[in-house]
Amino acid sequence: MFDWQTWIRIAIAVAIAIVGVVVIIGTASLIFRIVARRDPTLVAALARPRRRLRVVLWVAAIWVALTMTLPKGSWLDDVVARGFLVVLIAACGWFVSAVVRLFIDRVLTRYPTDVEDNRVARRIHTQMLVIQRLVTVVVAILTIAAIALTFPGAQALGASLLASAGVVSVVAGIAAQSALGNVFAGMQLAFSDAIRVDDVVVADGAWGRIEEITLTYVVLRTWDQRRVVLPSTYFTTTPFENWTRTGSELLGAVEIDVDWRVSPSQLRVWLQKSLKETDLWDGRTSNVQVTDAVGGFVRVRVVVSAANAGALWDLRCWVREQIVEWVHQKNPAALPRTRVLMVDQDARPRSRSKAGDDVGIFTGSPEAEERGQQFTWSIPTAPKD
Repeated sequence: MFDWQTWIRIAIAVAIAIVGVVVIIGTASLIFRIVARRDPTLVAALARPRRRLRVVLWVAAIWVALTMTLPKGSWLDDVVARGFLVVLIAACGWFVSAVVRLFIDRVLTRYPTDVEDNRVARRIHTQMLVIQRLVTVVVAILTIAAIALTFPGAQALGASLLASAGVVSVVAGIAAQSALGNVFAGMQLAFSDAIRVDDVVVADGAWGRIEEITLTYVVLRTWDQRRVVLPSTYFTTTPFENWTRTGSELLGAVEIDVDWRVSPSQLRVWLQKSLKETDLWDGRTSNVQVTDAVGGFVRVRVVVSAANAGALWDLRCWVREQIVEWVHQKNPAALPRTRVLMVDQDARPRSRSKAGDDVGIFTGSPEAEERGQQFTWSIPTAPKD
């Protein structure tokens, strides 16, 4: 048992450590506020690392104070040394992960994605987010390993594990073949620039934007706010559409069936005037073509362009509505019609045609008769050698 003088020394040492940490934190905060005047974004960016650094300082200061005052060789000295060492290692790993995230966030702030041409920014965001997750996992593994090495016998356990690492690696590789494939596929997607965060893609029959790319899966946010989670190997083994691979501009088509009495030239002139009234059209492409004219209808195809996929969808719907209004108000003759021929009297029975009236392929003329005989008679073949 410790006497009251020992406890007083411990209390004084802990109080001095607390005061020292408070002074250090106060000085650092003052310097930080002076520097933050030039860059106000640092206040929010450094909030998480500052809190975690304070935890590291508190743990280290109290540990030093207890180590200097506790009697050497006592049971409490061993408990404090082992416990505070584990807590300090965990706090340092926690702080390092915050520093990594701070660095990644500062890099990402230089590449905003809310600009018109954000292809490079989306690539940087994708790569940095994957690197952040990878580094966080590595820091967590190293922290756990460092904590484990503080316990007696951990080194011997590590040596035995390394001795059997060959067998374990083979078994783990076979058992986790699918998981490892997704991990390597996720790294490939991050650095091959095949897809990026905020890309518009069509995958597995779903159309949407890439919301998140991890080491094992990709989250696709569809237009109706659903989330489609696909494994990373899907994008490395299955063809998919990337509508914003090199740019966000797109072309879209609107097809509509009208009557034969429609005037494509009038429709073309009207479309050019109408597109100038909407901000959805980017002014690059507008075209009207008749792509088919069978079955009693004329199929008109209108091709327009827009700055992105969302604007293109709205523009196609707008053009379709405007064509319907134009047909009703300006050109009602173009309304689709189904024509039926009404016959009052019954059809007369067909009389047998006289010889020579009908000329067929094999009958009705000397040439046809000769042709028919050629397909009737046997054709001699050359004898085999």
